[in-house]
This record gives sequence, structure tokens and C-alpha cells, in this order.
Amino acid sequence: MWLPDPALVVLVGASGSGKSTWARARFRAAEIVSSDELRGIAGSGPNDLDASADAFALLERIVDARLGRRLTTVVDTLGFDPALRARWREVARAAGLPAVAVVMATAPVVCKRRNSDRDRPVPAPVLAGQLKRAAQVAAELAAEGWDSVVEVTSAEAVPEAPAAVAPESRPTGLEVVLQVSRFPWGEDPAGWLRGIAMAADDAGFAGIALMDHLIQIPQVGRAWEPIPEPWVTLGLLAGLDTRLKLGTLVSPVTFRPPGITAKAVATLSALSGGRAFLGIGAGWWEREHQAFGLPFPPAAERLDALAAAIETIRALTAKGTKPYASARVSLPETTCYPRGDVPIIVGGGGERRTLRIAAELADGCNFPSDLATVDRKVEILRRHCADVGRDPAEVTVTVLDLPVIGEDRDDTWARVEKLRGRTPAATFAARHHAGTVDDHRARYAELAERGVRTVFLSLPDLSGAEDVSRLAALCQWR
Repeated sequence: MWLPDPALVVLVGASGSGKSTWARARFRAAEIVSSDELRGIAGSGPNDLDASADAFALLERIVDARLGRRLTTVVDTLGFDPALRARWREVARAAGLPAVAVVMATAPVVCKRRNSDRDRPVPAPVLAGQLKRAAQVAAELAAEGWDSVVEVTSAEAVPEAPAAVAPESRPTGLEVVLQVSRFPWGEDPAGWLRGIAMAADDAGFAGIALMDHLIQIPQVGRAWEPIPEPWVTLGLLAGLDTRLKLGTLVSPVTFRPPGITAKAVATLSALSGGRAFLGIGAGWWEREHQAFGLPFPPAAERLDALAAAIETIRALTAKGTKPYASARVSLPETTCYPRGDVPIIVGGGGERRTLRIAAELADGCNFPSDLATVDRKVEILRRHCADVGRDPAEVTVTVLDLPVIGEDRDDTWARVEKLRGRTPAATFAARHHAGTVDDHRARYAELAERGVRTVFLSLPDLSGAEDVSRLAALCQWR
């Protein structure tokens, strides 16, 4: 059963219908706002009916506070009061969150049996009134404007193991490449890198891509944290006994003359037995250029340089040593040995020029991984391909994914809290698609349906090989 996240989730059902059990099996304790639990806080225990008014006052304040921060909020009460339901929906709408009603369609005989097994059962006449009211609520919910009304049977109310992605929904041809952007390698840089690569190979990752920057970028870490030169580092990884593809995502054309990049990537291809690839872009961070004494021309000139660089690299890594000339590039000879036919992936956000360069010259392009962005950019890529007379199928669609991945919902949220800094938790969680491995498998299946063939996965909390090993289930599509 899929529910939006974050969202307002209001449970509706009589005592003994399994509301609390169902919620605990699917949500963190902190996400569930229970009137019974609040009676225990405001009064002598969950059954202290004298504390009901105080408990519901607390419940309303907690619901308002959580929804105001756009946090998933599960309201565990009987859910029978239409005025309260309307108020909760209004608060959720104001926060921009979907509102879902979950109706526990548990047979009355089951509710009565469960109630009788309790230490403090609800009086039989009270339960009978609740069951009668529960039968009336379904029609009310249908007319109230919920984003979704979900009916849960008695069997579904029992805790269940997380469902694996069904075989028929698994994407074919999707590969996951580990993009390494942070390097907390301590006193043993080479050992740390070897550990990451071997764990990635064992887990089933298709390759490793290294971020190419001269100073660590603020989106990842602090300026004084290590960020190694990628082609030297990839040379180390090429010497390991793995099946991993090796390359960059992405190398700015402003860092190296394109001929030098051609020489580096062709050498890597030779040393790795043809496993090299090149992610390339126009560059964007002026600070690192200034710090290293590199020119940083305007964006239009950098994009011109990107197109020329791809042509140059293609010419130098193709067969033969003949001259090459085009409107962009003129080479008196193309003598570059060793050679290697290396896939070129264009990275960058520009939809007018960057994607057109990819459509005209590259083997692939790279987008952010959110579905709305992928949908928009794939459509624009197709239009560019039509304009230049190229089959869109010739340009592989890849995405850069920056997920927070936890072992379960509690672990996922603990990671969000550790990483988010001053960013609101819900904003950070949404930006990084925070969830479990199963959540991400389902999301990757949706990406594959949209034509994505490679996910470059970059963990914001990568520390060591164990962080890579725990993601094996994400890579086992093929």
C-alpha cells in the first residue's frame, strides 16, 4: 500500500479495529499522534477518560505544529468527528500536504474479540455505538474532499514485512553507478578508496564516478576537506580486480584542454580494459577557477568550449591519424595513442544549449533525479534530437541521485536529522528522497519507466565501505 509522504493521515475506526497496530507497523512513533497515548501523558494512563479534554487539546497543538513543519502526521483517534476531520484537512491544505483518510474495515466480531482481550476493555454498549458510527463514516469521507480514502482490511492491519519490488515492475537495463563526492579517508587514502571500490563491486554497482572539483563544494562539505584529482584516482581504481566502469561526473571543460582530457580518458580505457567513460560539462563554480589561476569565461563561451571539447575528444579517440576540421575545431592530425571509444555524458542544467549539445554530440545526458524534472527534460531532449535529426534513443538518459537511505523509517529520519543542518527536516527529506532501500527501488522503477538507464547515486553520508555494502539491494536489477 502506497501513501504520500509527507502527508496528513487520519485513522478512522472503532476500538479494536487495529488502527494503532497498523500505524506502528508503518510509521515512526514520533509521527503518530495518539489520543490514548496523550491521555497517559496528561492523565494517569491511556484509559483515563477524565484526561480526555486535556489530551485532545495537546493532540490539536501537536498536529498543528507537525503539519506546519510539513511533517508526516498520523492522527490515531476514532476519527468519527467530521468537524475535527475538516479542521485537520484545512491545516494540511494550508501546509501544502495531501490529506489521507485510512478506514479500518475490520469485521465487528474481530473488534469485539480484540476488545474483550484487553486489560481495560471498552464497555460493550460504547463499542456497539462505535461500530454503528463506523458504518456511517465511509459515506461521509467520500464527500469530504480527501486526497485519498484508503480502506484497510483485518489482514492488512497485521504488521507485514516490507514488500520487495514485484518482478514484473523491475526495470530492465537500469544500472546504478556510485558517484563519490566526499572522501573522508583519514590516514589511509588509498586504502579507503580500495575499500569503497571493492564494496561497490561486491554490492553490484555498475561503476564508480568521481566528482571533478579543485576545492570541495559547499553542497557536499567544507573547503578544507579532501577532493582528489579524479584521473589520478581513477588510475588507482583501474588497477583493482573489479568489473566497475570508471569515469567522472562531471569534468569541467575549463579545467583541462580537451586534448589532455582525451589522452587521460583514453589511457584509463586502455588500463581498465575498456571500462572508462567521461562525464563532461561547462563548469559552474568561479571560486575554484580563481583559486587555481584558471580563466572562467562567461557561460556562453563555456558552452561553446563544451561543444568544441566533445568534438576534439571524439576526433582524437577515433581511428586513424588524419586531420580533423569542422566549424568548431581544427586539428592538423589526430595522433592519440592509446585509443579508446569512450562514452561521453553531458551534465548540466541548461535546457536550451546544454541539452542541445547533448542531443547533437554526446552519448548521454545527466539530469537531477526528481520525476518532474526528468519528465520535462526528456521531452526537451527529444525536441532537440528532432531538430538535429538524431534518434533520441541514441542519447542515454542518466540521473544524479542524492538520496538519504536508511535501514528503516526510524534510521532514515535519524540520518535526515544528522545531515539537514539548518534546513527544515521535511524540506531536506523531500530534496533527498529520504526513505528505505525498498522506497528507492520503487522510485528507480519509476525512473526506468521514463527511460532512465543509469542512476548515478551519491550518498550525502558516505563514510566507508559499509555504507556502500548496505545498498546491494538497490543494484540488483540486472
